[in-house]
Amino acid sequence: MSGQTPQMYSIAAHRGFADALVAGLVPRYSEEQFGLARLTLLLPSSRAMRTVSEAFIRHYGAQGGQGMLMPRMAVVGDLDLDEALGSLLDPLGALGIPAAVEPTRRWLTLADIIPAAMARLGMTVPNAATVLRLARQQAETMDRLLAEEISPEQLWEPETLAAMEGNARHWEDNTKLFYAVQKAWQAELENMGRIDAASRRNRLFDHAAKTWKDTPPQTPVVAAGVTSAAPALARLLKVVSQLPGGAVILPDFDLALDDEVWDELGAAGGPPEPGRPVFERGDAVTHPQYHLKLLLNRMGIARGEVQQWHRKGLAAAPPERTHAISSLFLPPEASKSWVDLPPDKRRLSGVRIMETASPESEAQAVALLVRQALEEPERRVSVITPDRGLARRIVQHLRRWYIEADDSAGRPLSQTAAGRLYLLLSEVMAERAAPVQLLALLQHPLVKFDDGRGDWLKAARQFERALRGPRPAPGLDPLKPIAEEAHVSEWFTQVCDILQPLLDANGPQPLEDFITLLSEAGELLCGDALWSREDGRALSAFIEDLRLHCADTKTGLEADELYVALRDAMEAVAVRPPYGGHPRVSIYGLLESRMSRADLVICAGLNEGSWPATPSSDPLLAPPVLRALGVPGADFRIGLSAHDLAGALGAPEVVLSRAERDIDGPAIPSRFLLRVKALLGDDLIDRHIEQQVPKLAAEIDNAERAGPYEVPQPCPAPEQRKQRISVTALDRLRSDPYQFYAGSILRLKELDTLDARPSPAWQGTAAHEILENWHKTGRPMVEVAEEGLRQMNSHPLMRALWQPRLMRGLEWVEDTIAKFEGRKPRLFEEWAEMIERGVTIFGKVDRIDELEDGGLAIVDYKTGKAPSNKEVAAGYALQLGTIGLMAQKGAFPALSGTPEKFEYWSLAKSDNSETGFGSVSTPVKKGQNRSNIMPEDFLPQAQAFLDDALDTWILGNAPFTARQNPDAKVYATYDQLMRLEEWMGREE
Repeated sequence: MSGQTPQMYSIAAHRGFADALVAGLVPRYSEEQFGLARLTLLLPSSRAMRTVSEAFIRHYGAQGGQGMLMPRMAVVGDLDLDEALGSLLDPLGALGIPAAVEPTRRWLTLADIIPAAMARLGMTVPNAATVLRLARQQAETMDRLLAEEISPEQLWEPETLAAMEGNARHWEDNTKLFYAVQKAWQAELENMGRIDAASRRNRLFDHAAKTWKDTPPQTPVVAAGVTSAAPALARLLKVVSQLPGGAVILPDFDLALDDEVWDELGAAGGPPEPGRPVFERGDAVTHPQYHLKLLLNRMGIARGEVQQWHRKGLAAAPPERTHAISSLFLPPEASKSWVDLPPDKRRLSGVRIMETASPESEAQAVALLVRQALEEPERRVSVITPDRGLARRIVQHLRRWYIEADDSAGRPLSQTAAGRLYLLLSEVMAERAAPVQLLALLQHPLVKFDDGRGDWLKAARQFERALRGPRPAPGLDPLKPIAEEAHVSEWFTQVCDILQPLLDANGPQPLEDFITLLSEAGELLCGDALWSREDGRALSAFIEDLRLHCADTKTGLEADELYVALRDAMEAVAVRPPYGGHPRVSIYGLLESRMSRADLVICAGLNEGSWPATPSSDPLLAPPVLRALGVPGADFRIGLSAHDLAGALGAPEVVLSRAERDIDGPAIPSRFLLRVKALLGDDLIDRHIEQQVPKLAAEIDNAERAGPYEVPQPCPAPEQRKQRISVTALDRLRSDPYQFYAGSILRLKELDTLDARPSPAWQGTAAHEILENWHKTGRPMVEVAEEGLRQMNSHPLMRALWQPRLMRGLEWVEDTIAKFEGRKPRLFEEWAEMIERGVTIFGKVDRIDELEDGGLAIVDYKTGKAPSNKEVAAGYALQLGTIGLMAQKGAFPALSGTPEKFEYWSLAKSDNSETGFGSVSTPVKKGQNRSNIMPEDFLPQAQAFLDDALDTWILGNAPFTARQNPDAKVYATYDQLMRLEEWMGREE
């Protein structure tokens, strides 16, 4: 068979690979009685098998035939290729090839090996989650080397050692670690009697090549769409090309390239010099034809031996498209010829360029293009993008028109509902039931999906309202009083019964035990809903795979490392939707798009970092080392991305789409898109710009421009105005009437966030409770403060950050009061009220001291800065004066003196305090302070401000105008309600 001429073919981009393949296979290999049943078709992936099957269906439908037996199809990289090919490969002869070790078993075993190897090399051993990530990286690098048939010993050959020189020290350490781990792994494999999956593929390829070379099969074998240049696969493809009736059919191999351009791509591992590196520095590895040149060189087949495939597909584009694509991707020197190309050679008829402002507007525009295309009967549309986030946006926008489109690339398991719930369980375990993670878990869509979800959610939301605010102490026990306050104690008991086993798992635990705990808790929360859908089935398979192999390894980790370890593992599991979307719409990733064809192809996300993706270096072996070993580097994948785009450009109609900005800011257009623009030139580019669709997409959500929003001036009825007014609300009434209206009349209270930082209000409440207990009990301040903060169940971290500042301020209060002579604190945190013209004014005094002459000192504690004299004089800080009026009018029966002193005691930082915190200030004239209010005028002025507020808003009919006093210091609580940004600065 060695004398057979290789049958090598190329299907040009414009012909449509799958349809053209089928159109040629049917007349060439079909038999009257058997159809194509005798033909064996080797394809690169399971997705390719489906694409070719659909092409057969279209072909027979277009021909009006009654159907035909289809060929046997096998994935060339299948680990069970010997079984898939059956008698063609003599599976009995392949029994000598050991079984492949399971990927999960290898990952976990490598994680057991790595710490010992790092210790022997004197390296610091990281935590278990990092070791598991390192084990995954080790496995990926090992596979890259095994696919190229490179043994670990080659790391120490002279060429490789020379490549290591000049690299940073960490590359040398990583290389030593990689070698040590791989050697230990090889010993482990020998004990198991297994081999790596990549090694098994290589042996199967060699077994098939030898078997077919010695005894050619009696039925034809064709390899189609296989472009991997792995040495063992290249040897198999060469044998297939020389079989009787055999052929190798390449996608988008450019037969129009000049020989000079082909040579400019680089040697690509070819002759003439023995020992020459496979990838040289000058090689054009980013060119879409480079990997095909590497494949031909490894097959030992000259470019001139590749023939043009003799048929075209149903959705073929004009032949001129292939010539334009060839010119588009010319390497640097050859691309100089663009200057001399006439317009007819640069024209990309049927190709449009669409640029939008943002990913959201791009998704909207792409969805509109799909919607337009579906108006034409039988017209098929494909959206190709490597950006899965963009793909999900497009899917959601298509639902506007009830178009269900499946993203065939799927989503990582960690981003599905079932996967997210499992990760939330691990987060609750790691964070010791922190509020955000706990509530996200308890309100997850799958929780109690089939069993009383309405009642469960009602209780969870009541609990959430009570839980808002600073984070409580870790664990479930500190949350029980909060559940009791929310009146959901019985519900929370169920929660504790389910989740407490997770929080009881302290210290290092085997991974298997953690998985069991999470699975049991997940089932108790969700029942069968956790496993019933496609993501649940994927999660179940993931868990069982982990559990199976954890038993044979020593993998253990801490509870706080579990989330990261599981998340990293789930990222590698793709969950694809069940088929059943629109039959004429497909959304592909780059891998899934290969060999596919549609009447309209939309290439979306054409920005640098997306298409092509940002090259990422191998974390263990330096790029020069990989180059010396003959392993494709990071830039090699850019060439594969370019080949994917070249194939997509062969469709009859193509739209190249990008967004000008992404989440990080302005985006850089893809180098491929810039080449398209450069090839078209200034004279043709305007004809190819798509302008109408982005405008239409923008109009979809465009509403009539709203008029200017007026300053809110609500004017409630008299019966609504007459409210009980707190002394603190009086400040808001005069400074910003709208805030009083929203808080006291509408009764809209601001909700704290979950896990909130201690707000000034919370800090003030804590300080007041501590001071009240200290005043009433006389115990040491430190003892009272510790007890008070402990009873508040505040989180240890929050307490550690805020408590020292609070304690310094409290110590200052204690010291200052201890130095009093003739002044005694008499009243602490006492509620009182008074009636003013039929309106009840109520409030709580922080402290009232009795002076030596029988007068009273009114004290207002502040955890922050005290109000300024200017604010008090303007009537924006009435609390202290109103409390003084209440004392003057006998609202505190236990006291009979006249208020004479009015003081703010601030616990904030102060340079004049011995503890560094604490100061006393007064709003009335005293000594050299800047107040213009004399002590005897303070209460009459407070009464005047109170009467004015009552006359104007409570008993009057004045509107509660928003931000009536712009110079007043107010909270931003109701800014959104008053739509402040829409009118501030625009009012007349």
